[in-house]
Amino acid sequence: MSGEVDASARRRAEYATDSSNYRIPPQVVAFPRSVEDVLAAAQVAREHGVPLTSRGAGTSCAGNSIGPGLVLDFSRHMNRVLELDPSEGWALVEPGTVMATLQSAAAPHGLRFGPDPSTWTRAALGGMIGNNACGPHAVAFGRTADNVIELDALTGDGRRILAAAGRESVAQIPGLEQLVAANLATIRTGFGKFGRQVSGYSLEHLLPENGRHLARFLTGSEGTLATTLSARLRLVPLAAAPVLVVLGYRDMIEAGYAVPAILAHKPLAVEGMDSRLVDVVRRHKGPGAVPALPEGEGWLMVEVDAAAPTSALTGASGADGADLLAAALKRAEAIVADAGALAARIYPPGSEAAALWRIRADGAGLGGRTPAGDPAWPGWEDAAVPPQRLGDYLRDFTALMKRCRIDGLLYGHFGDGCLHVRLDFPLREEGGKRAMRDFLTEAAGLVASYGGSLSGEHGDGRARSELLPLMYNEAELALFRGVKHLFDPHGALNPGVLVDPDPVDANLRLPEARPIAALTGKDAGFAFAHDHGDVTAAMHRCTGVGKCRADNSGAGGFMCPSYQATGDEKDVTRGRARVLQELSNGQLVAGFGSPELMDALDLCLSCKACSADCPTGMDLARLKSESLHRAYLGKLRPRPHYLLGRLPQWLKLAGSVPGMAHLGNAALAVGPLRRTFFRLAGIDPRRLMAPLATTTFPRWARKNHAATTSAARKELGLAPATSKRPAEGDGTAATSATMPVPHGAASFTKLFAEMEAKSGRRFVVLWADSFSQYLQTAGARAMYRLLTEAGYEVLIPDQDACCGLTWISTGQLPAARRRLRELVKVLSPFAHHGIPIIGVEPSCTAVLRDDMLDLLPGDADARAVSRATLTLAELLTAPAPLGPHDWQPPRLDGVEVVAQPHCHHYSVMGWRTDAALLQRTGAKIKQLSGCCGLAGNFGMEQGHYEVSVAVAGNALLPALAAAPDAVYLADGFSCRTQAEQLAGRRGVHLAQLLLGQLTAE
Repeated sequence: MSGEVDASARRRAEYATDSSNYRIPPQVVAFPRSVEDVLAAAQVAREHGVPLTSRGAGTSCAGNSIGPGLVLDFSRHMNRVLELDPSEGWALVEPGTVMATLQSAAAPHGLRFGPDPSTWTRAALGGMIGNNACGPHAVAFGRTADNVIELDALTGDGRRILAAAGRESVAQIPGLEQLVAANLATIRTGFGKFGRQVSGYSLEHLLPENGRHLARFLTGSEGTLATTLSARLRLVPLAAAPVLVVLGYRDMIEAGYAVPAILAHKPLAVEGMDSRLVDVVRRHKGPGAVPALPEGEGWLMVEVDAAAPTSALTGASGADGADLLAAALKRAEAIVADAGALAARIYPPGSEAAALWRIRADGAGLGGRTPAGDPAWPGWEDAAVPPQRLGDYLRDFTALMKRCRIDGLLYGHFGDGCLHVRLDFPLREEGGKRAMRDFLTEAAGLVASYGGSLSGEHGDGRARSELLPLMYNEAELALFRGVKHLFDPHGALNPGVLVDPDPVDANLRLPEARPIAALTGKDAGFAFAHDHGDVTAAMHRCTGVGKCRADNSGAGGFMCPSYQATGDEKDVTRGRARVLQELSNGQLVAGFGSPELMDALDLCLSCKACSADCPTGMDLARLKSESLHRAYLGKLRPRPHYLLGRLPQWLKLAGSVPGMAHLGNAALAVGPLRRTFFRLAGIDPRRLMAPLATTTFPRWARKNHAATTSAARKELGLAPATSKRPAEGDGTAATSATMPVPHGAASFTKLFAEMEAKSGRRFVVLWADSFSQYLQTAGARAMYRLLTEAGYEVLIPDQDACCGLTWISTGQLPAARRRLRELVKVLSPFAHHGIPIIGVEPSCTAVLRDDMLDLLPGDADARAVSRATLTLAELLTAPAPLGPHDWQPPRLDGVEVVAQPHCHHYSVMGWRTDAALLQRTGAKIKQLSGCCGLAGNFGMEQGHYEVSVAVAGNALLPALAAAPDAVYLADGFSCRTQAEQLAGRRGVHLAQLLLGQLTAE
């Protein structure tokens, strides 16, 4: 075959699980490039008796995309829209095509694919066909099965069929028509009883009155009957003027009872959302991430268009946009009148509606933690009942949770009677497996008593297949076995699912994970306070929802830049997490220094975007740093760790010796000499070294009579640097990295006001990192001038105050901790007395806001410094007395700016404040969405150059090429260096821009 085949331990670890609780390592993983590859692979598997499992994005919650033999990953290569016919309203796609790709191709024609699960930005259509996925808009457009026209498929015994409607299609499977004819009464009474009856095989589609639709029947069979080679899918019109109505109720149960009245208005979507889910978002991203919501503890999100949904390809598209919106708003008001809600809000199309839909879309990840912070798991995450019975089912299900002492955040597709919830099964505790089995069994009986389905869209998989006898009688189950035998007589396709199922408590991932405690003493690394010091728990935060796989270019696409460049599962947060999880069970990965783990982590840029964008809060940068720390304890390190990982100490040395900067710059300007030195140091010889500053920032500051912190401490009578304030709480409370900036600023605003009143001056500490002191000093100099103009007395630390960033990124954590303790001694007296600390370099500022708190856990001085540390934009936009009294940003009307937010700035502090400040200047801002690709030492190291350049080509380089005369704004040293080396464009710091310096010095 022309595609890749991989049986390495690392690859098997990456594919050992999906988005479920289950773990089954495959023997081999293949990445077919064509139908011929699939046919060849399937033939080899049949000849050798190897089971075959199809896989798309691997976001299945029930363990239906993992298997013990050959796993075919269609998402890598077979991911194209092959044909699209707008006039007839259909598209032909390969099974690995991401739904977002199809939506992008159909949108210019005013079309879309109707069903849209929350994972639509990464879910493969082959997987949606396998599980009969639905999503919010299935209430209007039906399930995936209702939108499948035909399937090109390969049965388990090697027959290639074209599954469609009609007797001729069914006749391709000998014995199938006879089996259906002999069981018409059973099928008519047991199947298709309501829209979300997805569990088992959907035999109702084979009935004569339903057109004997073989393709629809195969949809939802979870890869147990046939392997999809391509699919022809129906498209529907885009909504003309979608308006969102949010209805508030006393609780989710009351919201459930309100659904039938709302369905009478024929909405596009009816989604339920618990207030506790929204609270998770507020804690994780700050109150500003959640638009104002109506009163209530449970909400229904109802989307409505100008007219009731239709599958017709023509509609009211010729109507005026304002008229369409007015019609949609009128329909929204009618829903509010009939909803019986406590309160309601109507959101026209725009940013607020989009933000609420993003919260709902992230539900599977956000629900991965209970309000108490405990991990919550799938397993019973998509049961459905007829919508008319949803309220009663919610009442009884919540009572069951309470009785079993199981908690979870409720949300779901309430318009279809489908409830999503992830539950805090105690899977790592003794008796946890039994507790899970008992709960699932009782829950299955409950949903069956309401005429419901164990699965409403995710499929049964390994999570529910064993429980099907609680929903179906023996005659119906016998039909399942009969159908399976006709399509897959040897049981080779996705064994353990639906027919002859594995037990629901077999092959669970969590019970096999051994605890890995945080190190202590001189070898201590990160504390992992958010995971109670349990490194294993930090590794298992990843539940596999796969948001890291999404192509988010232009829409917040910072997460997993190397995956965007390679498309390889090993380079995505989830893939790396899976390898780490295998380390925790010690089966496929032997230890922190194993080649499998080092390979998995090699292309991680430590951008920290996963800590912000992953809905489960996975922080691969921290885990990579911890892994490198443990892997090299007492051992020789890679060469770049000694040069790039300890760069600040070399820069300080060069800056302290007169003439050293000139000598170093002259030496590095000699190409052969530089390339030889770089090769010896493990640096890619194609890279250049930023020149050393011939006048360091501390020297410049002294020359310009800037006040030093030592002098200020004495003048202001501040407490000594070693003074300790009482610890607040137990050191495990939310840090400023997880709190919005206004909270952090408010925690010392009063002290700032008192200090100002005492001294008559408004002090700030300008903390310049090693890069800003010894390499590119223009940003620090501009910040000093700007803050002075804004009315502040600027203090410059006259002692070394390095945050240890390069030591952290290379896993030299004890050394990083020593530097942070010294930094805290220098800065904490000012923090305790309400004097803000303003960082120049975003990555270093982020260390103080985030990493420092987990490297110095429980340190009151460190927490004070963290709370007092602000970005320039945060200070300049803060209310009085912290913000400037009279300063206003300059007018930059007509100036075009290409702005590159630094990854750590985006991930830890957030870039919304900077964006708002820039808007006030009147400049035309093009905000980039994605990493620059250099990422500190990453892009400098040998073996990373090609990926570094490819990452830059995702957003940065095209944007610069498209705007040759624009100002390139980049606070990050790495971002400016990458742009200069790859595009010949020099960047400016925000402070330079606000001073009117539109070109780099």
